[in-house]
Amino acid sequence: MSNDDLDAQIREKALKILDLTSGNICPRCMGRNFSCDMEASDNLVRGEYILKHLNHESRDCIADVKCFICDNLFGKIDNNLTQYISSKLNDSNIEFKTFLVGSRVDKDIIRQEQEIQEEIDVDVENIKKEINREIGKALSVKMGKEVDFETPQLVILVDFTKKGDKPGLEFQINPLFIEGRYRKLVRGIPQTKWPCRECKGKGCERCNFTGKMYPESVEELISPEFLRESRGSETKFHGAGREDIDVKMLGTGRPFVLEIKEPLRRSLDLKGLEDKVNQNAEGKVEISGLKFTGKERRKQIKTSSTDTYKIYHALVKVEKDVTPEDMGLIKSLKLIEQRTPQRVVHRRADIIRKREVRNIEVKKLDDGCLELVIECQGGLYIKELISGDDNRTQPSVSSLLEITAQCLQLDVLDVHIA
Repeated sequence: MSNDDLDAQIREKALKILDLTSGNICPRCMGRNFSCDMEASDNLVRGEYILKHLNHESRDCIADVKCFICDNLFGKIDNNLTQYISSKLNDSNIEFKTFLVGSRVDKDIIRQEQEIQEEIDVDVENIKKEINREIGKALSVKMGKEVDFETPQLVILVDFTKKGDKPGLEFQINPLFIEGRYRKLVRGIPQTKWPCRECKGKGCERCNFTGKMYPESVEELISPEFLRESRGSETKFHGAGREDIDVKMLGTGRPFVLEIKEPLRRSLDLKGLEDKVNQNAEGKVEISGLKFTGKERRKQIKTSSTDTYKIYHALVKVEKDVTPEDMGLIKSLKLIEQRTPQRVVHRRADIIRKREVRNIEVKKLDDGCLELVIECQGGLYIKELISGDDNRTQPSVSSLLEITAQCLQLDVLDVHIA
């Protein structure tokens, strides 16, 4: 800004603000109203510039009392506050590299600012944004941490409504996300913890008072080590789809994201954790390819079903001796219309989905069985592709051969996601 006189419109608006506040306004609250009209490093510089010029014209412009808008709140944002917050963070033992500041201020301050801005017809940032920014800038310098407006690891809430010499402080630790792949080497294990149907997880005779339908799950074999090392409060397991309990997950494994809530530690040794999990779950579950990721990846793998393709190995029992022509019919399966299978319709919408079969390899075995390797679009139910599910899946192996076909054994060989 130059040392020239104030622009006429700015001067007129500033004088109106002084009139509305009886001259009792601090430089920051004055400058904030002109953030769109004047270039400056911050609102303090803007406000001091305006008040200096107006004070030259009228010595009654600045009164030695509290600011009408902020009640001198900005006077509390000083080195003592920065030191106070920094000390509390050090005591908390929270590990973080990025943060964001939020604040609570008295509702009267918000109301008074809104009334002033409506009177002078301006649309600028509110006082809380400036408070958050100024505290954030000071903490960043003090602690050597980076302010992150999109995905902060920690949110620091400063509560100026609390009575006393110091504001209240709340620390919101945002989740840590780790991506990897898992292989399930045995049958009979669900992907995630399955609450008992009888007691809804409370514990009863049916579940031997465990609250679970099954003693363990892929989630429970993987998560505890991560929870222990991160000192988090809980974990959530997000898989790129899920295999049935009686199905193995082989090949390179199924992608997953492990969400750790409120982790006190973030600098985890992922290779060491991978080794521990694989040792503890030996013969049941293996994990690989661990890496840190963001919350957007959780959503991507959860919603990737129709964008994925999967490869399955199926052992199929058929009622007749299959001919080469029959095998050709099976290989001709392409576009499938599949109504929600009867076995899952109680928990899924009863709709018809269209899915594509990309390729099928067929091998005839000696015991009246077929071996199928099926490459298909994600979201296709393979057991029903084979059985037909009372004609809810069309076409199917059963309908094409006009016989009963039953999937005896199923393995997932590959899950490919974008």
